Order: sequence, then C-alpha cells, then structure tokens
Amino acid sequence: MSDEQPDKAALGPMPYPEGPRPPAAPSSEMPASEGASAAAPPTLFSESVEAPPRLWRPRDLLVFVAILCGGLVVCQLLVILGYALLRPLMGWHTSLSTLEQNTFFLVALQFVCYAFVLVCVYLLIVAHYRQPFWRGLQWHSLTLGQIGRYMAGGLLLAVAVQFIPALLPDNNTFPLQKLFNSPAAGYALGILSVFIAPFMEELVFRGVLYAFFERLAGFQFAIVGTAVLFAGLHVPEYWGAWGRVLVILVVGLVLSLARAVTKSLTPSVVLHMAYNATLMSALFFATHHFRTMPALPGHS
Repeated sequence: MSDEQPDKAALGPMPYPEGPRPPAAPSSEMPASEGASAAAPPTLFSESVEAPPRLWRPRDLLVFVAILCGGLVVCQLLVILGYALLRPLMGWHTSLSTLEQNTFFLVALQFVCYAFVLVCVYLLIVAHYRQPFWRGLQWHSLTLGQIGRYMAGGLLLAVAVQFIPALLPDNNTFPLQKLFNSPAAGYALGILSVFIAPFMEELVFRGVLYAFFERLAGFQFAIVGTAVLFAGLHVPEYWGAWGRVLVILVVGLVLSLARAVTKSLTPSVVLHMAYNATLMSALFFATHHFRTMPALPGHS
C-alpha cells in the first residue's frame, strides 16, 4: 500500500460525518418580501385620513337654510310653550294672544333664536368643514386705529341715510316703533340692537351667506344678494315705512361692500355696531331717555 495521501481536490467535497451538523452562519440579508412585510404595519392598524369636505357647496347652503328655518320655527314654538307653562307659576299677566306686542318676550325670543343660529354656524364651520371657527368666518383682528375709523364710518353712514326716507312713501307708525312702549323696553331694545344684533346678523349675512354666494356666483352677486336678504329680514319691522326699508338696503350694501373690499367680517361688524349705536343714542336723547317716542329712524 502506498504512503501517498490522496488529493483532496480530486476527491471533491467531503461529506459530513454522521451526527448533528454545525449551525449555518447568520446572514445579514433578508429577502425583499420578508423585509417589506416586517416594516409595513398590519392593515388592521392602518388609519385612513379623510379629506375635509369642499367649502361652501350649494348642497350645504340648502341644508343650512332648511335647518335654520325649521329650527327657528321650533324655537319660537318652544318659547311660547315655556311661557304658557310658566305663566301661572310666575304670575305673568300678558296673554298668549298679545305676546307679539310684549317687548320683553320678543327680546327673550330673539336671544333664544340667536343662540340656535350660533350653534348652527359653529357646527357648519367647525364640525362639518373642520375649520377653526374664527378663521372660517374670515374674522381678522383690527388695530385701534382701524376700529376708530370704522366706528366713524358707521356714524357718518347713520347721518347720511337719514335723507333717504323722503324718496319713497313713508309711514310714521310701524311695528318696531310700537315696541318702544316704556323706558325699560327702550333700554332692552337698545342693548339688543347695539351689542347683540350686529354681530349675529353679520355672522349670518356677511359671514355664512356671503361666503356661499361668493363661491357660487362671485363677489358682485354676494354683495347684492346679502344686502337684499338683509333688507328683507327687516321688512316686518318697518312694514308700510318703505323709505326706511330702502335705508336698510343701502346700509346692507355698504356692509357687504366692506366685507368684499377688506375680505374680513370684522369691519362690517364694527360698522354695524357703530351705525346702530349712533341711531339709538340719538333716539335716547331725543325722547328724554325713551319716555316720548317719535317715529324711529331706520335702524338695523
């Protein structure tokens, strides 16, 4: 037998002996499919972010107006029902048939309706459109100088429109005048018309409706459309005094124009408050603190 060792290359790879094989060396690479599946979260836990709805759509306008009108009717019925239930307990003397002539009841009803309107606008902007409330209304801060200029503008507007009623047939007695039936009623109406009504009316007309109309038909239509609707809101108060209705239409055009030029709701609110404050102040002094009531100028 030869002592030469066999050539290992010629023999080929040597089989492992019987028994456990050594563990394979760990690999630093993983298959692409396995790496992707490990990195991606399970579908069960993935969240889809829904895009907010497009702002100021025609369908939203119809739904908003329908809810607003229906809700205001319900508010009026609930307030009348509440008055009927509380009347014997509180000793109130005004009958249900004469409630429409009771200033304090109408002021209370107005507050309830304003609260409902505010909730509707808030839900539209914040809940439906997912916008911050003030930004959605285009409410921009004003400097003290700007506030002073807009207040002066409201004062001048109140003076200028007093020449308009002579252009149309006018009536010296109208529904709103009859509500100033006592000094207390005058104070209640004054507070409402100066501090509450301007913001709420601008919120609806130059805030929500202006935005809808501008998106649907342009800013020219928004200016005229909101002014006409604004005047229409005040027709029942000035029924028969058509010169004063024309005053409200002109005031509405000015307020809508301020909204269009500044692209902000804030100036129209300040103008409106200053306009009403001027008229109520003049009425306060002219009537000896709401004790003798002449025909009212057209206030909104």
